[in-house]
Amino acid sequence: MTTYSDEFKDSILAKMLPPNNIGVPQLVKETGIPRDTLYGWRRQAAGRAATLATSVGVLSSAEKFAVVVATATLNELEVGEYCRRQGLFPEQVAAWRLSCQRANEALPTVAERAERRAERAQIASLTRELQRKDRALAEAAALLVLQKKVRAIWEEPADAHSPRHGACR
Repeated sequence: MTTYSDEFKDSILAKMLPPNNIGVPQLVKETGIPRDTLYGWRRQAAGRAATLATSVGVLSSAEKFAVVVATATLNELEVGEYCRRQGLFPEQVAAWRLSCQRANEALPTVAERAERRAERAQIASLTRELQRKDRALAEAAALLVLQKKVRAIWEEPADAHSPRHGACR
């Protein structure tokens, strides 16, 4: 069994993964490495990426701030490259940046929180009332339709003589 250096494996993996996305069959022809070996390397790389992605969730606040500071002066392409090296996503860095920008905003006062709570309660109450009225309107419309159908079934044609009306004239 042939062993390959880590650097060689990394170079092959770089060809297999984005942005290159060279297929395994083509790499088998180019390098002579068995197909199953290449698929195994790709599976292991995906497992490492998943481990990195889950470990990112446990970054401390200071580490997140350090990432924000490190990427503050980078353009979009450089941020993408940085994120790939660190096993991060640009969306995460953007969210952390926004969180850092909001960190020193004044907290809402007790009165503002009470006002927001009252507004949310009023919105919920109005929503419930609107739903109730929608149901009542739907019921009224259904009753009108049924009433029309009953009239159409029970009313006699205009040329037929009704015992109540025809005999008295």
